Amino acid sequence: MRIFLGVTGASGALYGGRALTALTAAGHHVGLCISDAGARVISHEILGAGPRPTSYDDVGAHFTDLFAQSPEAVDLLDPGDIACSFASGSSGARAALVAPCSTATLGRIAHGTGDNLIHRVAEVMLKERGQLVLIPRETPLSLIQLRNMVAVTEAGGVILPASPGLYAGPETIDDLVDFVVGKALDVLGIDHALLARWGEERIATTGDDA
Repeated sequence: MRIFLGVTGASGALYGGRALTALTAAGHHVGLCISDAGARVISHEILGAGPRPTSYDDVGAHFTDLFAQSPEAVDLLDPGDIACSFASGSSGARAALVAPCSTATLGRIAHGTGDNLIHRVAEVMLKERGQLVLIPRETPLSLIQLRNMVAVTEAGGVILPASPGLYAGPETIDDLVDFVVGKALDVLGIDHALLARWGEERIATTGDDA
């Protein structure tokens, strides 16, 4: 399945990274689009310990190399390329995940005022009745942001806050992130073993220890 993954400028780039790991591990082809602000966050949060890439393409390549199980299954998409196939309702793509989703991106999607590829793909998913999952991390939330979430939900999207459950006894940051990513994949109907179901033990993961 062709899946669009957007990574925006909210803190929490690891949500996008772990989503990329899980999607490629499950054999899906991923169109990865990182917003300009998202690239800056990735550079700070993910790549900050070493030499930082100096261009958008370098950030995307490093991000893909770090997280994709099959880098050849990932197409790095320019956020300004609104003519790419994912931007069209006739492309056949029926699933999009934005992780993390900034509240600015949320507002653009809620009001149909998009100006980049991530916004456009979200609008396509809503109008074509595809699957759209947004993972906002912001807290606390203003009334405007809450109303934007309602608007997206009423239009057919799913708001999935970055709010991990603690009942499975998480031991690492990856465990917390994987819980949220796993819930997003549940909504998209994608099989995974990222989180422990209630009454079950977590039996597998994705990444270097798989």
